Amino acid sequence: MARLLGWMRNNIDGVVALVLALTVGVLAVLDLIDVDSVNAVVLLVLGLLATTLLRDRHLSAQAVRDASSVRLLYGPEIGHAHTLARRDTEHWIFKGGTGTYIRAVTLRACVENARREQRPLRMQVEILDPSNEPLCKTYAEFRSSLAPEADRTGERWTTERTRKEAYATVLAACWYRQRFTFLTIDVGLSSVMTTFRWDLSSSCVIVTQDNPNTPALMFERDKPYYRDLSRELVASFKQTRQVPLGRGQEQQLADEPTVDQARALFDGLGLGLPASFTDRDVADIVRRALQPRNPY
Repeated sequence: MARLLGWMRNNIDGVVALVLALTVGVLAVLDLIDVDSVNAVVLLVLGLLATTLLRDRHLSAQAVRDASSVRLLYGPEIGHAHTLARRDTEHWIFKGGTGTYIRAVTLRACVENARREQRPLRMQVEILDPSNEPLCKTYAEFRSSLAPEADRTGERWTTERTRKEAYATVLAACWYRQRFTFLTIDVGLSSVMTTFRWDLSSSCVIVTQDNPNTPALMFERDKPYYRDLSRELVASFKQTRQVPLGRGQEQQLADEPTVDQARALFDGLGLGLPASFTDRDVADIVRRALQPRNPY
């Protein structure tokens, strides 16, 4: 009964037209109403049918728009979409694992575009907290479960690599910040791992996963969900431990930062490196920051 009532409520205009047609038809057969009354009811029924058709057409068009608000990207389409998203953007929000692709491609390209066009650029980066060793171990195990072999960088995912990649993202943010006055960049360290990677520009949001067989999702700015996802990323960032990058100005970094400069920078940011990290490890972090390998 509840299902029937629900169906009738959703199709009330059609139900009314049907009831009117049946009622008037029966009365006309019994010769209980005149022809003028029948004609009037016919016009009313036609009006109801026209209303129903217009409503269905509107709902169908809306369904098509909603379906097209999410675009699936496969293979090379993902990289091309990122290229277009970076082209004219004035801001970029990232949320993901260690920020490897951000360092290898996005940060450098966005800064180069902004410098060439002489416009400001604002970036917000949310990555794993490298000082949280259990969290980094969990992330490394997750990545290894997807791809036990070495990735395109030639390395396997380990706890140590995860920590180095995250530290390198912080170092890269400071390095670019010192070299481009109009770059405003914020870095937040999350205590929670995500299996998705979010990239939001002025034109779209691209959501990807580390599984290459899974398509990416793209939400354009003028379509549903862009604003909702933007709000989600801002809310998530506010819950992170934000790195005071302003303190990094006190420790100037050379074009090729030394080990001592890197250590001093992290100490000044309140992100002291683990005691187990040797000078070779720190040099590796510097390399990952400024000479990163594109993992994709």
